[in-house]
Amino acid sequence: MLRVTHFLRHPRAHLFSIERLYAAVRAALPQDVEAREWLCDNPSKGVMPRLRDALAARKAQGEVNHVTGDAHYLTFFLDASRTVLTIHDTESLERSSGIKRFFLWLFWFRLPVWRSAKVIVISEATRQALHRAISVDDSKLVTIPNLLTSTMNRKSQPFNTARPRILHVGTKANKNLNRHVAALNGLNAELVILGRMTEQQHKMLQDSGLEWSNPADLDEAELAGLYAGCDLLLFASTVEGFGLPILEAQSAGIPVVTSNCSSMPEVAGEGAILVDPSSERDIRDAVIKVIADADLRSRLVRGGDVNVSRYSPEHVAGLYAELYRSVASPS
Repeated sequence: MLRVTHFLRHPRAHLFSIERLYAAVRAALPQDVEAREWLCDNPSKGVMPRLRDALAARKAQGEVNHVTGDAHYLTFFLDASRTVLTIHDTESLERSSGIKRFFLWLFWFRLPVWRSAKVIVISEATRQALHRAISVDDSKLVTIPNLLTSTMNRKSQPFNTARPRILHVGTKANKNLNRHVAALNGLNAELVILGRMTEQQHKMLQDSGLEWSNPADLDEAELAGLYAGCDLLLFASTVEGFGLPILEAQSAGIPVVTSNCSSMPEVAGEGAILVDPSSERDIRDAVIKVIADADLRSRLVRGGDVNVSRYSPEHVAGLYAELYRSVASPS
């Protein structure tokens, strides 16, 4: 039995994508690989709390150590020859500048990559972004996609062409909410915004004249019901390390409009319309096209059904197991 330790960030309310991902990986690993979770005691703030967690992690090492993301400093005192690091994206580095960017570059990317035997990137787009950020031997990088962690309810109601419910997931700047709102101006539709919004975003929506709702803090069953209750997903994000909402929408059987950049074309396969996320006109035209064309909607849903099969827990967990075995017994 190969014993792996999954090192996870300190639990935070309403942030659980990494936790859900690796819980699903652990559940689907083959019988010869066993993974246990280890959680940081401290939030990722300040030098001393991070240092205490990094030192504590050293005592919890397994035959393979996997730092699963968002706590890269845990690699500092682990056995580098049997440590795996997942890098989900480089967005924090890309939006920083000056001395803050240097410290992020050094302590969040350069040193953790150096202290790891293998680095998992969740898409080819993330691989290329990491190459732009630091100098790293490409043979050290392994692309393993995220898996579909949620079981979605299948949409059963017909597409509401008169007044579609358009789902928008996420409220960070890269999720492009402002342009989505502008692109939908004047359309008879409801924009369903999943996630906690800022006061500024609330005001923007109130001033927009667009009908909208804002569910947040949903459990698994509520999330599944939300997707099935919407007519299409609008996910024209400016940058994504992966883009799990694309797969969730495809699994629910609803059409997807997403971006033609970053990881999104790679993740979406043939199950989405791709748009320029910087163009309100491009976004609007795609949404109108989906609303008006039943044949197009059917093609997108069929393409989505084919695409999600690539991200099954069994397939993705098998890729992890193969990597863990190679790290535990290097040739």
